[in-house]
Amino acid sequence: MSVEPAARAAEPALPERIDELWQARAALTPEDAAARQVIAAAVDRIGSGEVRVARADPDSGRVVVDERAKRAILLAFRVMPMVRSRAGEFRYHDRVPLASRLDGVRVVPGAIVRWGAHVAPGAVLMPSFVNIGAYVGSGTMVDTWATVGSCAQIGRNVHLAGGVGIGGVLEPPEAVPAVVEDEAFIGSRCMVVGGARVRTGAVLGAGTILTASTHVIDAQTGEELARGEAPAWSVCVGGTRPRRFPGGEFGLPCVLVLKRLPEGDRHDKAALNEVLRDHGVDA
Repeated sequence: MSVEPAARAAEPALPERIDELWQARAALTPEDAAARQVIAAAVDRIGSGEVRVARADPDSGRVVVDERAKRAILLAFRVMPMVRSRAGEFRYHDRVPLASRLDGVRVVPGAIVRWGAHVAPGAVLMPSFVNIGAYVGSGTMVDTWATVGSCAQIGRNVHLAGGVGIGGVLEPPEAVPAVVEDEAFIGSRCMVVGGARVRTGAVLGAGTILTASTHVIDAQTGEELARGEAPAWSVCVGGTRPRRFPGGEFGLPCVLVLKRLPEGDRHDKAALNEVLRDHGVDA
């Protein structure tokens, strides 16, 4: 995956004061009220969706990371005090409070969204967890027990099925988060971690594991595709590839691209299930 970790996204920038505070971070404490005000305001802007930790550049297609936004989140852990809070009968003790507003979002009891995460209107949250710095687009469903890790970026009209884990990343600030683009379907118990990317309209069959270094292979041709990326409008499943070691031949995990979908078509669940079940996988 092509990445420009030091680049800034084309959006209103956070103040340069964040960089100055980052250089002085070793001396910061919750008693630094002025610094806390600047940092909290920056994290508020991330939580509102005005600023994003990462996004795909429309011209190059590369993932662009806003290091200043990452630094603001990391600084928040230094300057926010540990406080006790409650939501109904549940009690918490943490430096990061829960999100205070989820306008236009359907939130089922048991869903947790931390401050600094943005969930767009029209999204649906089943009992699930969305961590600080994450972005969840409109029309997306985060299904039961799914996790959207810190700074992970989820597009519009995505379905994260039950138990899906989208890995988070905070440090170092230039590290690229997991990105799931618009219209994707991530099957039950899939793991997308370590800067991996699911392109627009891609489908991952249940249990697929995708990391930034995962080999991705076209099952029809044997061609090796870009590592760590589920191609746009494709159906992918977890597989293995043989590799010989001094101790013998073993199967190493990979991702197999089974089929290409018509670009722009909404996923037909029945048709997807037929493709996946033909290969011994469920959605």
